[in-house]
Amino acid sequence: MLVAVLAVTLFRHFKLPAMLGYLSAGIVIGPFSLGIVPDVPETRHLAEFGVVFLMFSIGLEFSLPKLHAMRRVVFGLGLAQVSLTMLGVMLMGWLMGFVFQVAPSTAFVLAGAAAMSSTAIVSKMLAERLELDSAHGRQIMGILLFQDLAVVPLLIVIPALAGDVAELPVTLSLAMVKAALVLGLMLVFGQRLMNWWMTFVARSKSQELFVLNVLLITLGLAWLTELAELSLALGAFVAGILIAETQYRHQVEEDIKPFRDVLLGLFFVTTGMLLNPVVVVQQWPWVLGLAVLPVLAKFGLIAALAKIFGANTGTALRTGLYLAQAGEFGFVLLANTGAGGFNLVPDQWLQVITASMLLSMLAAPFMIQHADKIVLRFSSQEWLQKSLELHQIAQKSLTTNKHVLICGFGRSGQHMARLLDREDIGYVALDLDPDRIREAASAGDSVVFGDAAKRETLVAAGLMRASCVVISFAEFKIAEKVLLAIRQIAPNVPVVVRTYDESDLERLTAAGATEVVPEILEGSLMLGSQALMLLGVPVSRVVKQIRSIRESRYQMFRGVFRGVDDESETPESEMVRLHSVIVEPGAKGVGNSLEELRLTDMGVEVNAIRRRGIRGGDPSPQTRLEAGDILILKGRPDALALAESMILSKGAPSSLA
Repeated sequence: MLVAVLAVTLFRHFKLPAMLGYLSAGIVIGPFSLGIVPDVPETRHLAEFGVVFLMFSIGLEFSLPKLHAMRRVVFGLGLAQVSLTMLGVMLMGWLMGFVFQVAPSTAFVLAGAAAMSSTAIVSKMLAERLELDSAHGRQIMGILLFQDLAVVPLLIVIPALAGDVAELPVTLSLAMVKAALVLGLMLVFGQRLMNWWMTFVARSKSQELFVLNVLLITLGLAWLTELAELSLALGAFVAGILIAETQYRHQVEEDIKPFRDVLLGLFFVTTGMLLNPVVVVQQWPWVLGLAVLPVLAKFGLIAALAKIFGANTGTALRTGLYLAQAGEFGFVLLANTGAGGFNLVPDQWLQVITASMLLSMLAAPFMIQHADKIVLRFSSQEWLQKSLELHQIAQKSLTTNKHVLICGFGRSGQHMARLLDREDIGYVALDLDPDRIREAASAGDSVVFGDAAKRETLVAAGLMRASCVVISFAEFKIAEKVLLAIRQIAPNVPVVVRTYDESDLERLTAAGATEVVPEILEGSLMLGSQALMLLGVPVSRVVKQIRSIRESRYQMFRGVFRGVDDESETPESEMVRLHSVIVEPGAKGVGNSLEELRLTDMGVEVNAIRRRGIRGGDPSPQTRLEAGDILILKGRPDALALAESMILSKGAPSSLA
């Protein structure tokens, strides 16, 4: 424990992931180095609990709405990456089988390990670098999500490969049937029972009992899947899925985090204990080759796939650089819950492969930290892309003066823009969600693609000419980074910052915020009122505006242009949202009034109409549509799709006068 604490402290001092510290500690205290801790089955059994809680955490993050929103990246790019990586490694294993006698089962295990990247390292560094909402950040998280899901079938298949080759089809079929049966029973009957039981325990209002209950569910379901001769990790994954569908998922995630981190650290310590430094020194050409070549091959494959799936060169290169390393699930597959326990990989190979994976993970943080420099060095298109982005931002802001610069065009940013529109105050909004920008820009909103945390973007958006800046990001780290960038350029421009509660108020004020609006007090409404008063709007008019909005039950704030990164506890099919529809010449809706279209019968409201560059809110039912009009519709996704289809279909409608 002392060595682990010292190693993790040292690695964190150099801003490296704690996981690498645990691995290094295992190497030092392992039986092949100092021999302080022997490699005994009892230690390995304890370390298995780390994998159990890791899979439980993955299950907690699993949600059908999230998968649906990211389906193209997850089941397109993610599936292609895992499949092609495994096929490539298995083909290499088949070719090497003529020389090194590599069994197909061994090649399959190594292929599964090679397909994995480090969720722990990459997701943490994306969060620290504030890149989760960037174009490459969304692609990376989608691929990592599919890799995490791919571990589940691999944990089922690998034990079957350890049996007699002649009986493999029967063994594999039996394993799949058992997995389907166990998972089906748990997911079908477990959901209602889980919701009822979690509510029953929560009513006791005992934190200790709640935590014990979570541990019972996690370990209990893991034990049930082990009884069915499946893996412990599979049961824990199912437990996470079941709890994720309840209202207690966030509380559970916080309560389980200390157990997960400590036990997962123990797992990585035991993984490091597998490494024999003597073998590594003797076989250093193989270790170095297996550390470098797979990283280069994986980088090339992922970058090429990202490019094929529509990413620009810079995004594709960043995606490849971030995911080129090995991952913790590779160790899971090679440890005693996978390959190592079933002797599918010879011990001398295991030493070399473990060392090479460890080296690639050690290099990952440095590759990620220097990703921008690498991309700019090898991609001239990246320079052009950045120039075009800045040109578009500057073009949007050149005609504005004394405007408001809105950083972040999510819910709060859009509400802010509508308040400014009512007062005829110009604004420029910066956002990184292309779907949201496309929808909002077509509706007439002054929003452009740009990273508000970068000084060149702020300058292009007219920060020096702005009367006020509104930072509407929900995450404190992002808001603080943007605020510091603003203060470096324009120390005297008033800045209003949104925050969730009072906990970050003092830090944001110290960083230079003119006003900090805690969301919990009234969120978007208070943010707008502070900004309007800073811009010189009379207090009486602001109060009247707020009273009007409250009397209308915040009707003006209902419905937003949604992006792929919007999260909500409400299912996607029930979300009320805004959607822009361009009325094309020859469309059915041309020449008909809103009343004749009977959109309200479909559950759709016309929020506004933009005609010849002028946006009019709350249009009259007698308003007749013209070609080129842009309708801003409000409703649920299925109703919006039906209304858009009816408006844009060709020919005169039989139901209309």
